[in-house]
Amino acid sequence: MKFDMHCHTKEGSMDGKVMIEEYIRVLKEKGFGGMLVSDHNSYNGYREWRDSIKGKTYTDFVVLKGVEYDTIDCGHMLVIMPEGVKLKLLELRGLPAQILLMTVHHYGGIVGPAHPYGEKYLSLMKTQARKKFHEERIKSLMNQFDFVEIFNACESEESNEKARQLARMYHKPGFGGSDAHRPDCIGMGYTSLPDDIRCESDLIRYVKSTPYISCGGTRYDRTTKDKLGKLNRVLVGSFYVYNKGGERIRRRKREKELENLH
Repeated sequence: MKFDMHCHTKEGSMDGKVMIEEYIRVLKEKGFGGMLVSDHNSYNGYREWRDSIKGKTYTDFVVLKGVEYDTIDCGHMLVIMPEGVKLKLLELRGLPAQILLMTVHHYGGIVGPAHPYGEKYLSLMKTQARKKFHEERIKSLMNQFDFVEIFNACESEESNEKARQLARMYHKPGFGGSDAHRPDCIGMGYTSLPDDIRCESDLIRYVKSTPYISCGGTRYDRTTKDKLGKLNRVLVGSFYVYNKGGERIRRRKREKELENLH
């Protein structure tokens, strides 16, 4: 069964252009059996599915709850928690990757780097903090990750190939997804999962038990960075300010949530 494992909805991502019901309709038309909702630091897209759509339409389509979390030091991370586990912390961007890993694993979830060789500030191996990392720290983080996104439809072939090599080096299974924010990108990345994956716990067990997951797709060549060309550097730089500002604004709430977890 084909899943799109990197999906942004209008309800959950401020740069998302597609309502989740439309997202599902397009994926079904393309032969997909499921999706991972992975909005930026938000579960609002999934909540729309849970509260307004689930059990009423598209009952033969699997919608899994995830989040694309903005760490302060290692870029974006895809996180999947067992159903029933609710952590407000995962909607408050700005945690260091190590604390994110410890928290997610403590509550039975899985986490892996999204587009690890993508833009700096957004990706594990390209973020500016990478210059300060010792090789041993990268090794330590990679050994703790549960998977690596090895195909992202919005990344270059070079970026995806490096991600594949990274996953092979550390013996991690790979995910593939579209990272779609617009209708014409939906379903351009896929992950092949067994038909018995029906909930987040099923996916977590499967990822932990298998060294290889088939995935792939076709590159989407109409991303914002493709259109902007060299000017994309300005956009990337602005994300640094956005991420640092968000980290500071949410620091007190994050600290409170961390205290509540202990």
